[in-house]
Amino acid sequence: MKAVGAFAFGGPEVLRVVDVPEPHAGPGEVRIRVHAAAVNPADTLMRAGLVPLPGVRPPYIPGQDAAGVVDAIGEGAVTGLRIGDRVMAMAIPTGPRGGAYAEHVVLPASWVTRAPAGTSHAEAATLPMNGLTARMTLDLLNLSPGRTLAVTGAAGAFGGYTVQLAKAAGLRVVADASPSDEDLVRSLGADIVVARGDDVGARIRRAVPEGVDGLADGALIGASVVAAVRDGGGVAALRGTGPFGAPERGITFHTVYVPDYRGNWDKLDQLRRLADAGAVTLRVAGVFPPAQASEAHRLLEAGGVRGRLVIEF
Repeated sequence: MKAVGAFAFGGPEVLRVVDVPEPHAGPGEVRIRVHAAAVNPADTLMRAGLVPLPGVRPPYIPGQDAAGVVDAIGEGAVTGLRIGDRVMAMAIPTGPRGGAYAEHVVLPASWVTRAPAGTSHAEAATLPMNGLTARMTLDLLNLSPGRTLAVTGAAGAFGGYTVQLAKAAGLRVVADASPSDEDLVRSLGADIVVARGDDVGARIRRAVPEGVDGLADGALIGASVVAAVRDGGGVAALRGTGPFGAPERGITFHTVYVPDYRGNWDKLDQLRRLADAGAVTLRVAGVFPPAQASEAHRLLEAGGVRGRLVIEF
């Protein structure tokens, strides 16, 4: 089968279309004929050799988000899916089978759920990993309805999902945005929008003098965002950006590591239901054939992408 991978680590140019053996569904597994795989920052880190791949041999195949059609179900798989169902899933590309940049991917049945109704494969591919990361962020902060959440990087894929999931949970949301992104961030549901930048923590605190109850640092700003958080509040940051916090103020730091949610079917299917209800917006920033995967990586690393770039197979 065709896949996109690299035989050596480096810049986007190392990505190429490769032929690899077609995988088959074993006991408890589902095989997806992949039609779309989203391009995420973690994919660029893997391509650059910044993600440990113990025991994995080249070609290294990135990709954490897959959308497509079920074309095989392994013996004993506990699933309500049938051959031909349109589905989405989060893959883990650090294993021997590689990730979602391939015509077929085989995953445990609990990692796969139906795609949101009426969506394209490209749209569905933007949801699993980023949506689960946002879901995990909110679960760790554990804010009750009516509390205030701040989100940095709100115009990005993770930030946008975090804003929308927070609003669905009844939270008040303060978010950052550049002037060109302010309308977008407001459309996602942010109640208060402040200018983005390294001192955004101070700007959030001016907007909410008592301090926010929790903060999701999608922009990877780091320790300076703690200024926005009230004593006894919480900060959630993506893996690799902490720990930091203010123990003397009782502020709790949470590391968001989305692979811990792999196989959490209930969380993944909840995202589908929210998308079905229109509470979550699926944003595709661009679509590329496999031969242009390197260009998708270049664009993502250049910054400013709103939504997700997608490779279509």
